[in-house]
Amino acid sequence: MGSVEERRLLHEDLRLLLETSLPAKRKKVLLGVGDPKIGAAIQEELGFPCQTGGVVAELLRGIRLHFHSLIKGLTAQAASKAQLGLGHSYSRAKVKFNVNRVDNMIIQSISLLDQLDKDINTFSMRVREWYGYHFPELIKIVSDNYTYCRLAKLIGNRKELSEESLEGLEEIVMDSAKAQAILDASRSSMGMDISPIDLINIESFSSRVISLSEYRKGLQEYLRSKMNQVAPSLSALIGEVVGARLISHAGSLTNLAKYPASTVQILGAEKALFRALKTRGNTPKYGLIFHSTFIGRAAAKNKGRISRYLANKCTIASRIDCFSEVPTAVFGDKLREQVEERLAFYETGEVPRKNLEVMKEAVEEASEAAAEIKRKLQKKERKKLKQEKKRLQALAAAAETQNNNSSPLLEPPEQENQAKAKRKKRKPQELEAEPANNSLGDEDAPLPKKKKKPPAVVVVEEPPAPQGKKAKKR
Repeated sequence: MGSVEERRLLHEDLRLLLETSLPAKRKKVLLGVGDPKIGAAIQEELGFPCQTGGVVAELLRGIRLHFHSLIKGLTAQAASKAQLGLGHSYSRAKVKFNVNRVDNMIIQSISLLDQLDKDINTFSMRVREWYGYHFPELIKIVSDNYTYCRLAKLIGNRKELSEESLEGLEEIVMDSAKAQAILDASRSSMGMDISPIDLINIESFSSRVISLSEYRKGLQEYLRSKMNQVAPSLSALIGEVVGARLISHAGSLTNLAKYPASTVQILGAEKALFRALKTRGNTPKYGLIFHSTFIGRAAAKNKGRISRYLANKCTIASRIDCFSEVPTAVFGDKLREQVEERLAFYETGEVPRKNLEVMKEAVEEASEAAAEIKRKLQKKERKKLKQEKKRLQALAAAAETQNNNSSPLLEPPEQENQAKAKRKKRKPQELEAEPANNSLGDEDAPLPKKKKKPPAVVVVEEPPAPQGKKAKKR
């Protein structure tokens, strides 16, 4: 299904099925196909006349409903399981993507970044209002929210502020004059006194705002690295944040690549566009791309022209990022140079370079950059393979040493088993021999004594005859 829809080609299995199942006379056959694209491909390549829609849809619905009764050995439960498995496999194939080129993470991170900006601004204003009761002069001296929260956490009670804490103030403010102004203002402040419990709550809330601000910085770095991986040309042309907002508003990088330049130009200004169409007023000249630096640098009369030119280049960059195998930032840098030249042309009249020349240079540089990236990837793969081989060899060596060490330990149990088997064999022989030994017990009992005693008696008693007589007399 997917190959037919994307490439308009028949699968080999489907071709073989149709050629073997349908008769040779193709004109007499009318083939009903549910998908018109597949029907057009079959009619074009195989020559079978195909019909789609109307009766064919009803027939397919009936076949799908009574499929288990039309095929022998198939139950309704098995058919439902097969349909469920097919649906899961189809969805799994649709969801498959490259982990390194996921634009969903960009969409979520830019949304979270915007939400964090709103929350941090709201919380900082709450800290200013809360701590302003105690030290109102600090608001005029320090304008940055993050710096104000750090100072509120450091100062605490303004009456305890002294010359010793001047170094800490300079580290936060990065200005000795401001630090001295804060110290002087604390001595002559008009603020009210504050209890220790209130100070503890203000400090805890300030630390929470500081942690959110630091997390926002880390999230922005993550977004920058992710944009350089997924859409390097777009981020080099218009910036990481604006490019991420364009991708988020379009839904994905593929959708953004499918948009024409006129849509990209007013992306984010849909309300103003429809209001202008409804009231027959002037349509907006720019949407999200207004946040780029180019439109701000252009003169008022050239803002519409530069926004149109910038939207055109953004569309080219997004298509290059979406459909290139090895995305690089070369095209983005070249497109940025073109926009700079166009800005200079609007201001000074200097004629910019032609697009053909710039693209030729970009293609050459991009091919070299892609070759370098491929070499690096191949080196990484080789290193991984070597490490895997070393690991396997180490495991094999460890297994061999274990076997060698455990073999002598395994020998005694084997010998014990053999000895036990021999004992079991001997037991029935001994039981058979016991009755015979019992019947001849009287005769057999003295035999071992005779074997042991006669040699000693014979050797000692034979030579001296008189000793035997004396013994008899005694």
